[in-house]
Amino acid sequence: MNIDIIILFFALGAFAGLVRSDLRLPTGLYDTLSLYLLLAIGLKGGMELARFPLQDVLLQALPVMSLGLILPLIGYPVLRALGKLPVADAASIAAHYGSVSVATYAVGIAHLDSLGVAHEAYLPVFVVLLEMPAIGVGIWLARRAGIGAGGGGQLAHEIFLNKGILLMGGGLVIGAVAGPAGVEPVAPLFIDLFKGALALFLVEMGLIAASRLGDLRQVGPFLVAFGTLMPLTGAALGAVAGTLAGLSPGGVAMVAILGASASYIAVPAAMRIAIPEARHNLSITASLAITFPFNVLVGIPLYTDLVVNR
Repeated sequence: MNIDIIILFFALGAFAGLVRSDLRLPTGLYDTLSLYLLLAIGLKGGMELARFPLQDVLLQALPVMSLGLILPLIGYPVLRALGKLPVADAASIAAHYGSVSVATYAVGIAHLDSLGVAHEAYLPVFVVLLEMPAIGVGIWLARRAGIGAGGGGQLAHEIFLNKGILLMGGGLVIGAVAGPAGVEPVAPLFIDLFKGALALFLVEMGLIAASRLGDLRQVGPFLVAFGTLMPLTGAALGAVAGTLAGLSPGGVAMVAILGASASYIAVPAAMRIAIPEARHNLSITASLAITFPFNVLVGIPLYTDLVVNR
């Protein structure tokens, strides 16, 4: 069986965490790698965006952005009716699953590249645009029940100027303005070393996921089931959205992967401000200890195979 080497690095970190090894990445390296990956993904996408008319890309983005609106509206009633979760928890978790995981996106791109599957290189545009709609839907779901804080300027700051949006969006703009020729001087750092940095990042992600397995006792069997079945729903709708957008099979597979992912960076920060009543450990445990490992180990190869080899 041919297993993507990137996935094996995650498995190494998870194994080290499970056996309680003393393996630890240097303090601050996780944050450094996170910032690097966000900027590198944006830069690569912006570089390719310079080759295409912006209006055409934005038209393709419309059906993709609809995922951020539809997925929380699907997840919320399931969390309320079947999971019996309070409004605040259900709205917060639904928002996480309507948004995207940049790490899952990076693993998906690396997997497609390892298989030699072509895809639209401006897909980071969709990642940036998908960060925001789900947050708005999650806040609306809570507010209509009279739950949630005002937030105001602080909330807007977290939605539009969080580090994920700022770095990836900034990378997109820099790459689009500079173009391939302008990016060439920094390509050895941001292009050539990307997979190596991602491998180190996934070792740490494996360690983090393993450290949160103990929290599964708190979330219960329902949320474990939700964290594995919701990605399948998101992947199916993502494949439909990618097809409606007219993307290549590789692009459709990547939108399916985005639909299957759940945020654990941008959305948690916004939800803590907008819905302070929610038990935010439930959202983080579901997205990071259940959905992320499921997607990395099972989901991404499955979605890719179903879309590309259909």
